[in-house]
Amino acid sequence: MTKLVIGNWKMNGRLAKNAALLSELLADPACDAVNVAVAVPAAYLGQVGALLAGRNMGLAAQDVSHFANDGAFTGETSAAMLADVGCRYVLVGHSERRQYFAESATTLTQKLLCCYDAGMLPVYCVGESLADRQAGHPVETVLAQLDEVADALRGRESVLVAYEPVWAIGTGQVATVAQVAEMHEAIRRKLFDIVGGSCNITLLYGGSVKADNVVEIFTLPQVDGALVGGAFLDPLQCKNICHAAAE
Repeated sequence: MTKLVIGNWKMNGRLAKNAALLSELLADPACDAVNVAVAVPAAYLGQVGALLAGRNMGLAAQDVSHFANDGAFTGETSAAMLADVGCRYVLVGHSERRQYFAESATTLTQKLLCCYDAGMLPVYCVGESLADRQAGHPVETVLAQLDEVADALRGRESVLVAYEPVWAIGTGQVATVAQVAEMHEAIRRKLFDIVGGSCNITLLYGGSVKADNVVEIFTLPQVDGALVGGAFLDPLQCKNICHAAAE
């Protein structure tokens, strides 16, 4: 079964490097596919959107304003603006946003609502810290993050959630397949409770996903795809991940 792959460039990129990377990736049909998208910094959404025009690879934003309407909110980027430049997906609640910007449940709920209202599919990110896991309640921590935005998810035709164990992001550590399977099963059960069985639920794993571990991750039936970080800036790794997703 084809897996969804969303690459997150984080705060990386330059015009020339962006163009060179995408030129190489788009030459590979496994990368220029409808099940692949790239989340780029706001400064490069216009450039990357133009490069992806008419292609299958999708455009994603890394964040969105929680203000519903355009207005006097200097520095913010509204959901309507992201939709206007062709974004298909928007990351919401990424662990780095939670850590460095202290995003609250109220803010995250509003961001989800803004994305849905603008016709984009938010990628709601959840995950536990090392302290949460060592304390023995990682599942409870993650399910609480779903509970706090439940009002924004109810009644949706599609819900996309990325599980990213915070302790495995950028550390080289990867959760065991048993840990990933357990968490994804718990998330899916929780989402069924919130949105019902008729909703199209997609669950991604994101935690130091690389070419050398993605095949094992993709063998798990509980995993519908991957949210990839730094590896997506490496064309060889990116191609290998996309090929694994297409198998």
